[in-house]
Amino acid sequence: MTSISLVDHKLAEVYDVAIVGGGIVGLAAARALSERFHGIRVAVLEKESKVGRHQTGHNSGVIHCGIYYRPGSYKARLSVEGARLMLELCESRGLLFEKTGKVIVATDEDELPRLDALLARGRENGVPGISTLDPKQLREIEPHATGLRAIHCASTAIVDFAAVAELFARELEASGGELMLGAEVEAIERRGGETMLHTRSGTLRCRALVNCAGLHSDRIARLAGARPDVRIVPFRGEYYVLRPERRGLVRGLIYPVPDPDLPFLGVHFTRTVHGQVEAGPNAVLALAREGYSKQDLDPREIASFCNLAFLRMAKRHWRVGVAEVYRSLSKQAFVTSLQKLVPEIRTEDVEPGGSGVRAQAVDDDGKLVDDFRIVAGEGAVHVLNAPSPAATASIAIGRHIAEVASKTFGLA
Repeated sequence: MTSISLVDHKLAEVYDVAIVGGGIVGLAAARALSERFHGIRVAVLEKESKVGRHQTGHNSGVIHCGIYYRPGSYKARLSVEGARLMLELCESRGLLFEKTGKVIVATDEDELPRLDALLARGRENGVPGISTLDPKQLREIEPHATGLRAIHCASTAIVDFAAVAELFARELEASGGELMLGAEVEAIERRGGETMLHTRSGTLRCRALVNCAGLHSDRIARLAGARPDVRIVPFRGEYYVLRPERRGLVRGLIYPVPDPDLPFLGVHFTRTVHGQVEAGPNAVLALAREGYSKQDLDPREIASFCNLAFLRMAKRHWRVGVAEVYRSLSKQAFVTSLQKLVPEIRTEDVEPGGSGVRAQAVDDDGKLVDDFRIVAGEGAVHVLNAPSPAATASIAIGRHIAEVASKTFGLA
């Protein structure tokens, strides 16, 4: 994969669209724009030395089927369509993937109504291959799982989304688009119908901006002169992995019934395309936008906790937050959560794995934004909330961004 430096870039050059953020959503948007508008000049600016370094490369690699999301929402529509498109892409491009299926397991009586509601959502969303399982049927699919009832999502699959992002980058370059690595945007100016993106390595001019900066999307929006009604709050998700000799306890994916008041899915078991079995993630408030470890601290992020929206969120969810911190600090507490799904799991069966940071938007009232949020402003489209299932839905999100850009910028 090649990249272009801005150091010797000619200021006279003007791109039709510049995309800030080289994660899977930004690259999918660039790909969609190049496909839809032939001859368009598209550039992707990524601050890291390679694409997909953050949310794209730190997730569990699940191609979600779309069962969780409110019918009619962006998440519901784009994840069902996106899952189909992602599977077609993997097959046509020879990317490593596997249709593992997934079970969502109710382990307590009070979870049964929520499980039924999920099933109804899935059917309304048009999710293919979903069915209910009794305890015996569950054990036929996952012999070591236990529960009162479960949903089987046969179409759920796994993939390496970092590899997908790298494919998107290669296809972008092959179509004439430009990828600029090490190009962190530090300032943005709007002049006479053009946008100037200032980085440490140079300045790029464009007619239209698409902000896909993920963990930094609200900051980029403010640099561009927008006043977003959300701010990003980072949540770290920590994983354990099963020791090789215990991977046989999990055949595919085993999930709990999620809390309907939170946009997180709870700790679960996920088999990866590289042969591991991950357990997690939890959802712990991170003290830095890229806070992949407990030691990562950013004074700016800590200072932002005085923000009224954050304080309202903390007041609403403090009990859950305390429980997540405890589970983060106690391996036994983490394993106890896993034992609800697979009782045979023991503390010595798991060892620390990786972690990721979820860019979760919080609105002015302190509510966790549950849906994708894509807004248009002067000379710009801002993707302000695109956590999971954004990787699953990335191709569909990219096409949606291209449609919004077409109307906003008058592209033809």
